[in-house]
Amino acid sequence: MSKANGNSGINRRKLLKSAAGTAVLFAAVKANFLGGVHMAHAAAPETTKATLGYIALMDASPLVIAKEKGLFAKHGVPDVEVSKQASWGATRDNLVLGGAANGIDGAHILTPMPYLISAGKVTQNNVPTPMYILARLNLDAQAISVSNEYKDLKVTADASPLKAAFAKKIADGKKVSVAMTFPGGTHDLWIRYWMAAGGIDPDKDVATIVVPPPQMVANMKVGNMDAFCVGEPWNEQLVNQGIGFTACSTGEIWGKHPEKALGMRADFVDKNPNATRAIIMAVMEAQQWCDKPENRDEMAAIVGKRQWFNVPVADIIGRAKGDINYGNGRVEKGTKQFMKFWQDHASYPFKSHDAWFVTEDIRWGKFEATTDVKAMVDKVNREDLWRDAAKALSVSDIPASPSRGKETFFDGKVFDPENPSAYLKSLSIKRVEV
Repeated sequence: MSKANGNSGINRRKLLKSAAGTAVLFAAVKANFLGGVHMAHAAAPETTKATLGYIALMDASPLVIAKEKGLFAKHGVPDVEVSKQASWGATRDNLVLGGAANGIDGAHILTPMPYLISAGKVTQNNVPTPMYILARLNLDAQAISVSNEYKDLKVTADASPLKAAFAKKIADGKKVSVAMTFPGGTHDLWIRYWMAAGGIDPDKDVATIVVPPPQMVANMKVGNMDAFCVGEPWNEQLVNQGIGFTACSTGEIWGKHPEKALGMRADFVDKNPNATRAIIMAVMEAQQWCDKPENRDEMAAIVGKRQWFNVPVADIIGRAKGDINYGNGRVEKGTKQFMKFWQDHASYPFKSHDAWFVTEDIRWGKFEATTDVKAMVDKVNREDLWRDAAKALSVSDIPASPSRGKETFFDGKVFDPENPSAYLKSLSIKRVEV
């Protein structure tokens, strides 16, 4: 063997050994940074801390899972706290305070709330606290439930059988109360849409009251309300306790509808863009985990714990899998009415969806009729930050447009995000002149 050949053999061995070592190194980096090695070069978070609020509702699961599974730590923000809030009103108040003043920096939140808070419509002295929507947390899986007093009526997504029943009760000198979780929030809008489609004016024919989600079942039990709209697990718990029945899942009103969002104070996001990206990435990864059917049992067990929701798994698991006992003899297995955390672009905050929420809040007098819907949405909705985080996670299925296009509701009404006024004109019951 020549000297040259000998060196060639040595070089080849070194090269193979070096390549193997590099492969191991790359594998290790990839294991620690979801989406590949480019994450290792991502700019370091400006802070490792943030406090995110949540309400005990199933759509808060991605925040809980991100904390429990160490995903915030994985993405460089190990000191993110996920803090239980007593009500949506408390969430608002703590967002106004901000994390620096012992409040919170962001939250699992009703999608319209960042708009209402940013505009100062629901804050003390109407002082605006600018907020951003960074991601959607889920689609579908809220429900409208009704007292057993009306169990013999054929109440479904069609609320019209309740019109005469409510009128008779009021004529008899009794009060009819319908509960939601926050004025102008998603549950308020779902139950208003449902009643109005059935010919019931939510402001004139009933009393609309505010009740925090975890208190819904107890209030129905003592007769404080005739119907309510809330997220799970409270509708399933109501049925399991034999107190009332579910008229419909909200997905039966508007299929694949947007629901909660990840919202944060604009000043936190503007000051901490890298930390914000890390938070979005951790939540998105948790959404992917929550969306897998094989993880639903574990998810229910985790969020049901005392420190999170304090709810029996039996009150969570059925509807989490799309199995619905409506409580009035109607039982459906394997429906599409389970909560979507990732599929169908559940995580992406479509601007067209936010336009519907703002338009509905115009309908019911929460915003002025002259509100520039597009300008308001463009200011609050930061789908650009979602896209940035999605690319960093190597998400391949990113929507091409911030609009999902026209949306059709169960009663045939159509919302065109390019023409909110036409939608408002098509509605017979409203508080706005169009």
